[in-house]
Amino acid sequence: MNDLNNITDVTTDTFNTQVIERSGNIPVLVDFWADWCGPCQMQMPMLKKLVEDYKGKFALAKVNTDEQKELARRFNIRSLPTMHLYKNGEIVEEILAAQTESAMRILLERHIERGSDAIRLKAREAWQQGNSEQAFTLLREARQAEPDNHQVILDLIELSIKEGLPEQAEELLADLPHDLSTETEAIRLRSLLDFTSASLTAAPLEELETTIREKPEDLESHYQLASRYVLENRLEDAMNAFMYILEHDRAFREDAGRKGLLAVFNLLENEGELVNSYRRRLFNALH
Repeated sequence: MNDLNNITDVTTDTFNTQVIERSGNIPVLVDFWADWCGPCQMQMPMLKKLVEDYKGKFALAKVNTDEQKELARRFNIRSLPTMHLYKNGEIVEEILAAQTESAMRILLERHIERGSDAIRLKAREAWQQGNSEQAFTLLREARQAEPDNHQVILDLIELSIKEGLPEQAEELLADLPHDLSTETEAIRLRSLLDFTSASLTAAPLEELETTIREKPEDLESHYQLASRYVLENRLEDAMNAFMYILEHDRAFREDAGRKGLLAVFNLLENEGELVNSYRRRLFNALH
């Protein structure tokens, strides 16, 4: 145990106190490891460094699975290293295999409260009240105060997209660390930006709907209409339009129908009955 009590060796008897109860105050990262596990040994110094860097904003609980077999069985630990992140008594993240430091920082930042998060909240409120200029100002202030809070950058990207500033959003996306650029939220924003860019030169929605009624073979209008539907949050209509393109010409815009569907799935976090339904339709169309 270190001086700040933020690194502990946890047993069956102390798990409830050191993990479950303590996670009501700060996130607790449980690291299941063993002496014989090489990746575990290589990762441990990085985890300890993160504890020091975050200065008490999260705790590390180490579980030696050779000594604490009951805990390993309870949590069905099948490979090492495995990590569970607890918050308010619940597992909010499960991490399998060793991770890079940047990947762990990204994961932790989703759950650790930071000073700039209060500014992010004010920025969101300002935007909802129609004051986008103030929202931008607040987010830039938050970024300057804590440049390593990547959630601020993601907020700036989303606000840039919604305010019709695709070039600014593109620059911010390009500056994201590689590990963050492959995270679900970054992928969602990339998809949203692509749809925004596609709709910039498109005709108004009503005009596009008229065009495809009169000329259903006009796949470009279907594509532009699908992009418009996404921005209007009419995601099922968008998927219908992309499915039409897929069924009529796989080569159009280099398989734009399939790619468009997958992008909408990303916006829906690849979950839900709507996604499952269109995933089945996609599978049937491809096979």
